[in-house]
Amino acid sequence: MDAIVAEWVGQFLRWLHVITGISWIGASFYFVHLDLSLRRRDGLPPGVGGETWQVHGGGFYRMQKYLVAPPELPEDLTWFKWEAYATWISGFLLLGALYYSSADLYLIDPQVLALAPAAAIGISLALLAGGWIVYDLMCRSPLGRNDAALLGVGFVFLVAVAWGCTQIFSGRGAFIQIGALVGTIMSANVLMVIIPNQKKTVAALLAHEQPDPRLGRQAKQRSLHNNYLTLPVLFLMIGNHYPLSFATRWSWVIVAVVVIMGVAMRHFFNSRHAGRPTPWWTWGVVAAGALVVVWLSTMPAATKLAAAGPAPDFAEVEAAVSSRCSMCHAAEPVWDGVRAAPRDVRLDTPEGIRRHAGQIEVQAVLSRAMPPGNVTGMTEDERALLAAWLAAGRG
Repeated sequence: MDAIVAEWVGQFLRWLHVITGISWIGASFYFVHLDLSLRRRDGLPPGVGGETWQVHGGGFYRMQKYLVAPPELPEDLTWFKWEAYATWISGFLLLGALYYSSADLYLIDPQVLALAPAAAIGISLALLAGGWIVYDLMCRSPLGRNDAALLGVGFVFLVAVAWGCTQIFSGRGAFIQIGALVGTIMSANVLMVIIPNQKKTVAALLAHEQPDPRLGRQAKQRSLHNNYLTLPVLFLMIGNHYPLSFATRWSWVIVAVVVIMGVAMRHFFNSRHAGRPTPWWTWGVVAAGALVVVWLSTMPAATKLAAAGPAPDFAEVEAAVSSRCSMCHAAEPVWDGVRAAPRDVRLDTPEGIRRHAGQIEVQAVLSRAMPPGNVTGMTEDERALLAAWLAAGRG
């Protein structure tokens, strides 16, 4: 019963996280688009910096933006904040339900660093908090007044943290840790800067005072950061399901390339929305980045496929797979907490091993994603045996 509850809790949390993430990302993308599409026109009310006309669902909308704030507030004012909060909360609960509750399986790799589960969880939490603090200090420092310099230093900081995570956690754990850190920074931007600044502006209006324009500039800067980080964080969140992304010693470089790709894609759309010349070159950057990522995935810290030759005795292959993989990948798994074979991949019969040879190649030969954290101690000789079997035609 505990395994059933855990399985459904994980699925419902993942569903909630996707729902809230769609809401937050959709609102973020829309308001950045709205802000960039504003145009100055004659006859605008005092204090309005621009307006745009939009059509949707059979109706026309006239959107205006005040540079600081309107002379007086309307009775109904919509605040966009709960989408961000709910996304982070559901994501953190999912992180706990999957990675923290099974830290020895998903977060720790003894071949990277032998950690107790409590230590790995503690380091993970410290990185989430510490990463936000460092980022926030950079934004509030003189560096924050130069967007280009802040972007460069922030990029180096994020890549350095990504490299550090690969020296502490398993490949899958490092990827999810970087994704969780970026998500924490984005949510904290809303909680700690954007919403408080908006509340200060509202309070000044209610007191019949002129709001500080710096509050709006700070909030806009953080909102723009969130906009550019959205696509990389999405890749990181889904990347932990694809071993060629995370199960390589170059995964931190893949993170760096993906950040560049995500920023390039957002720059394309932001430029289009702002009415600037279309930067088609950004798709060249994206295509080149994709090629680099694929190339890096061919150089994992794993066993290379052997040259074609005589196939090893299949009985040896079956013995290696059975002893290292079938405790989970079986009709009736015996690993504690695993109720059904992950992704219905069963490796407890010769037919199952042959049927799933492609997954074995990706998960255990081209990468070290399986066994997770090498908890069953698959040896290099066994991986080489699998590589030779695959190269010889999977006989």
